[in-house]
Amino acid sequence: MRLKKLGLLAVSAAASVAALAPASAPAATSVGCEGGGFTVTLPGGRTLAPGQDAKVAASALPAGSRLHVQGRYVQFDVGVTDFSIYDWALTGAANPQDLTGGRFTPIWASKVADLKGAKLSRELEVKPNDAAGSGLVLQRSGGAKMKVQAKDCATGGVFQLEGEAGSAPVTFTHTLAPGVFYFLSPFTGKTQIGNGDRLIAKDSPMAATRLTQTATSSTWSVQSGGRMGFVLGEDAVETTVPSPVNSCVSECQAQNQIRGTLTVPDGALPGGETETD
Repeated sequence: MRLKKLGLLAVSAAASVAALAPASAPAATSVGCEGGGFTVTLPGGRTLAPGQDAKVAASALPAGSRLHVQGRYVQFDVGVTDFSIYDWALTGAANPQDLTGGRFTPIWASKVADLKGAKLSRELEVKPNDAAGSGLVLQRSGGAKMKVQAKDCATGGVFQLEGEAGSAPVTFTHTLAPGVFYFLSPFTGKTQIGNGDRLIAKDSPMAATRLTQTATSSTWSVQSGGRMGFVLGEDAVETTVPSPVNSCVSECQAQNQIRGTLTVPDGALPGGETETD
């Protein structure tokens, strides 16, 4: 079931797109992750080096405190009690596949998880998730289970958040950073993320239903076993779409920003179809 358009979209950018010079969105390769790797700073100030396995006792994780995850290309904070994500940004570090123009570029103000009152209360597990050393896994459980998988790369699939809160789905509320917005791509027909410049990105949900959508926020209901992912660059557009998908940057994004609100039609929940946008 497709989302029903309850708000108005800005006028089509088809005419302006034709006048734009091509601007390539790079595909993810190992080059995009070159030199990547995350350090994790715990609430008490202890820092775990890239690739370091650790089990952190609950006593070192005060309720309401945050972890800071710092990479060469990506950085963000994690709330230890619910694994909500804050201040997710691209650092602007030099890379052939850079999407920032060399500038520090915040993308997400927050990705807040609603665990229906449950709290993460057990030890925190920290471990790498790839042999190259650019990946990271964070896991914690208690009244619920949450898992973050991240890649320190300039492009590609760079982030994934999974959660279980008993039999109830987990609701995630995503809020974009100032200057970043959702837009409807005239090429893919999908909801994508941009900043009027080189940034091209997309939510990558699985077993998830989108509840609301505006230009700067979205809300998702994610079933147990599902996830909310995030991809950058050419991986954010379908490979079946012809090459002109990469020809539209600032004007396409700006003119196709979502106006008003998109929401799910009546009857879509519970048991709505899996979101594939």
